[in-house]
Amino acid sequence: MQGRVQYQSIQQDDGLYFYDFNVQAHDQKQEILAGLKQSPKTISAKYFYDQKGSTLFEAITCLPEYYPTRIEINLLRQYHEQILNWAGQQCVLIEYGSGASTKIKLLLDALKPKAYVPMDISKDFLFDCAVKLRAQFPWLEIHATCLDYHQGATLPQQLPSDFKKVAFFPGSSLGNFTPSESLSFLKGVRTTVGDDGAFLIGVDLVKDSSVLNAAYNDVQGVTAQFNLNILNHLNHLGEGNFNATHFSHHAFFNKQENRIEMHLRSDLDQVVYIFGEHFVFKAGETIVTEYSYKFIPEQFEALALEAGFESKRMWSDEGKNFALFWLEAAN
Repeated sequence: MQGRVQYQSIQQDDGLYFYDFNVQAHDQKQEILAGLKQSPKTISAKYFYDQKGSTLFEAITCLPEYYPTRIEINLLRQYHEQILNWAGQQCVLIEYGSGASTKIKLLLDALKPKAYVPMDISKDFLFDCAVKLRAQFPWLEIHATCLDYHQGATLPQQLPSDFKKVAFFPGSSLGNFTPSESLSFLKGVRTTVGDDGAFLIGVDLVKDSSVLNAAYNDVQGVTAQFNLNILNHLNHLGEGNFNATHFSHHAFFNKQENRIEMHLRSDLDQVVYIFGEHFVFKAGETIVTEYSYKFIPEQFEALALEAGFESKRMWSDEGKNFALFWLEAAN
């Protein structure tokens, strides 16, 4: 991590450690204000994940329209022995954006890692999940690390050092990065796992737009709640006065860019204050809250190779909707 990041370590018990690489409030302020001054206005998708946002996202993963989680879990169940053959036992398993650590549970018994490092930006949610995971897997050494992995990740110094590092990035979250950010992120993971490391990553594939549009516009409106909650999070961070009832969820597949776009659309002319500055919204104007790029397998493998990873194996569902890739560090 960069030198400006404050590092704290709290030992919960003999096998659970919690680390907080604090994101400075000044940096959050500058990033949020810069995004709102762009045209179109933007809010980084990482600000979805306060504790309520993290809980809402876990609810999204259970929706019938939202296929990635269901398919990815099935792939992990079906191919966990093959994944073990690639990873070997006693690795250091590092999960980016761990959330509720639901999917990792399918790998822990098979891999028996030397240590597990869940990384997430939502501190309270991460800590609660780590405590629950420790109770379920009392033999597992857990190093829960709160940080913004968009800006890189240095592993805690207390981690066992002489074991293969395997990174895990489930849920197609790579699609939330722009193409240049994706390359930068993959290069960062390559640096983190080292020359003997590997990377298991979930990737959402290009498919019929009707499937994609349904996944981001669920009938129950949970995704809309998740999207709108980002405004409440910003209010908390910057003493803002966003009124979520004055905005509407708007999501669609952009075929030209191969991405889902998620926006918040202003329902009326309004002025919003945050961090002591004001922003004018016209009725119908939108804030971009998320891009979710979809990949063609060969396109993703070429991107990974540019970042220093060689694709060794791809597992996918029958309909080629979603894939897991096993990447090895290329030397």
